[in-house]
Amino acid sequence: MTQVESKLQELRAQILSLGREYARLKQSAAAPEGAKAYVPASGKLLGEAELVNMLDASLDMHLTADRFNQAFEAKLAARVGVRYAMTTVSGSSANLLALTALTSPLLGERRLKAGDEVLAVAAGFPTTVNPIVQNGLIPVFMDVSLPSYNVAVSELTKAISPKTKAIFLAHTLGAMYDMDAVMELAAEHNLWVIEDMCDALGASWQSKNAGTFGHLATCSFYPAHHITTGEGGAVLTQDALLRRIVLSLRDWGRDCWCCPGHDNTCTRRFEWQLGRLPYGYDHKYTYSHVGYNLKLTDWQAAVGLAQIERLDEFLALRRQHAAFLLRELTDLSPWFILPEPDPRCESAWFGFLLSVRAEAPFTRNEVVSYLEAHGVGTRLLFAGNILRQPMFTNTAIPLRLAGDSTVRLSSELSEAELTQLPVTEFIMRNTFWVGVAQNLTEADLAQTSAVLHAFINEKCGGH
Repeated sequence: MTQVESKLQELRAQILSLGREYARLKQSAAAPEGAKAYVPASGKLLGEAELVNMLDASLDMHLTADRFNQAFEAKLAARVGVRYAMTTVSGSSANLLALTALTSPLLGERRLKAGDEVLAVAAGFPTTVNPIVQNGLIPVFMDVSLPSYNVAVSELTKAISPKTKAIFLAHTLGAMYDMDAVMELAAEHNLWVIEDMCDALGASWQSKNAGTFGHLATCSFYPAHHITTGEGGAVLTQDALLRRIVLSLRDWGRDCWCCPGHDNTCTRRFEWQLGRLPYGYDHKYTYSHVGYNLKLTDWQAAVGLAQIERLDEFLALRRQHAAFLLRELTDLSPWFILPEPDPRCESAWFGFLLSVRAEAPFTRNEVVSYLEAHGVGTRLLFAGNILRQPMFTNTAIPLRLAGDSTVRLSSELSEAELTQLPVTEFIMRNTFWVGVAQNLTEADLAQTSAVLHAFINEKCGGH
């Protein structure tokens, strides 16, 4: 080691040591006393390890994916229990990559083609549905059930047609849908399955992890999620061919599989004959898919690497917080439907869902307005009924409803057709959620309970 190298190593150690000291001091200064002035519906929890990793990655000055990303992908895959994890810039991008991968010519006769159908639900996040539309496929919308807020099993067989080729569903707010029923249907009809587990990292179904059932799975690392990289996401799979396709789509569509900054991994860089290109055209500039540049930076991966080590800690906190609210709010069940995950599922608890009962003497808008005005953050179940969103009503998107054999255009749906998903309609008008994330304390949860009880006392004269 040269004198300069030795000095650089010494300075790095000093910087990282100061980073640890700074993080510990900052954390102790911010230690909460009592409930927050505003109890957020979601949020991140960062500490010493995250800051040190950020500093370490910054000192590398290798901003594109490198050693931290490789380590993060390996840790994530191992934690979920799959062979491959491929990071990307967001959970929405992960969904786009996963669904688009199933259209690849490399899949032969099993590839999805324009006009093929994909089973979906309307009560969820739009970017689980958007990739279906963007790839020229037909979303088939199914209703959900209460109190799971996941796809109704009775809808699955109603939705199938000879054109159905895939199932693309999200586990709702950390609670998994009926994996037995979904996977049985997929096996019977030879369907692809994508698990959108952006809200369910760490959940399990009969002791088997979310993300290990489908052919592909997706994660989000936005700050609201179980772990964060700021912006970020990942695609997971057991299948080497699907991994190759996802990497190609993520990395500009190129055929080459070299990591950034590396050349000639295949040892045949100037010996390929692909497409109608001349023999020996540089493999690094040969493109086999219509792709994108959706790679994570090493700096983001450095945060993720520290966060994945804390996932079990965060999951335990979320489960404790959900159990607290279930106990504290049980007496409000005459007015609210409380969440009930399937007993076969250990939920990852992204949020705590509440639905105002139809017979309650108040509206959802009234209760969320009261909560927000009294310092408790709320969120809706994302798009509600996505068929009523401007993105669908203003655009002629081909779709089908479960139980209906006719493909219709979204902009031409009648009011009667819009109400063919009755539970989805109910959720759109009556459902909201409050926070259980790892950045909250028991005092915060007690504040949430107190404000909800105060609202009921005002509206219903006690209980």
